[in-house]
Amino acid sequence: MAEEVSNKQIILKEYVKGSPKESDMILKTSSIKLKVPEDNSNDAVLVKNLYLSCDPYMRNRMSKSEGSYVDSFTPGSAITGYGVGRVVDSSNPNFKNGDLIWGITGWEEYTLLKSTQGLFKIHYTDDVPLSYYTGLLGMAGTTAYSGFYEVCSPKKGETVFISAASGAVGQLVGQFAKLLGCYVVGSAGSKEKVDLLKNKFGFDDAFNYKEEPDLDAALKRYFPDGIDIYFENVGGKMLDAVLLNMRVHGRIAVCGMISQYNLEEPEGVRNLFCLISKRVRMQGFLVPDYYHLYPKFLEMVLPLIKQGKITYVEDIAEGLESAPAALVGLFSGRNVGKQVVVVARE
Repeated sequence: MAEEVSNKQIILKEYVKGSPKESDMILKTSSIKLKVPEDNSNDAVLVKNLYLSCDPYMRNRMSKSEGSYVDSFTPGSAITGYGVGRVVDSSNPNFKNGDLIWGITGWEEYTLLKSTQGLFKIHYTDDVPLSYYTGLLGMAGTTAYSGFYEVCSPKKGETVFISAASGAVGQLVGQFAKLLGCYVVGSAGSKEKVDLLKNKFGFDDAFNYKEEPDLDAALKRYFPDGIDIYFENVGGKMLDAVLLNMRVHGRIAVCGMISQYNLEEPEGVRNLFCLISKRVRMQGFLVPDYYHLYPKFLEMVLPLIKQGKITYVEDIAEGLESAPAALVGLFSGRNVGKQVVVVARE
């Protein structure tokens, strides 16, 4: 008889309009057997969740949406997102008890995953924190790698601007660009984050967008000759200002638009004609399209971490019960670095 244990879960109460609140999510306790049910396929795993990732795209999943690239959450059910876990039981011979994995899991202590598609086995060493697989060595890192190198096609000496630059993805894009020999400037929403960009991540410069009454003027100050590459995480007024400052044949990688996620009516962009006049290529991308490059990414980034050439900042929230506040905090800029929730430490 399989052991049955309690299973704390973070449940979405109902679909969200406007800015999400902690009260949109509730902590519930259910129970789960520590065994993959026999009626499941031969591709199921039961995992104990160790770390959960809070990511801006999850806001879209909190609303009922049609035509989105990712399904909405189901009210009354546990939220799902990227995380790191340890296999407790498996019907797939490629995933054995005790294996560490990262991928989409539940916001709960234990999750039964009915398919291993999209799960990555972690060949973990003590050289890096296990939590890094929620960010630097997981989805965020692969996003930064594919967006910068594959979408932007960067060259040494080019000028690079990154919005939301201290976040999970932005801090890495900036460091990749510096390693390539680019001039790099980032924007963030506080003095603490600006200092982090310049003093820890090695950006050439950074500014607090909240203190800039005229974003166009600010960008002209930092990029008097224009921007070759813009890594877009914000959208709205920032994108409009950037378009005016792009150089001929510049590239814009559209990773996210966090300024728009809580709006009932998204802001319009007025300066799109610049795409024509400056022959700018603007491309949206989704990281699953580039997961085939994950081994190549690890081959590049692991030595850089060990050599101290790449650094990473995490904002750690302890306990599953802290997850709603951690997720909501993303949209007011409360986090500094990659927001991680610790469910269990091993």
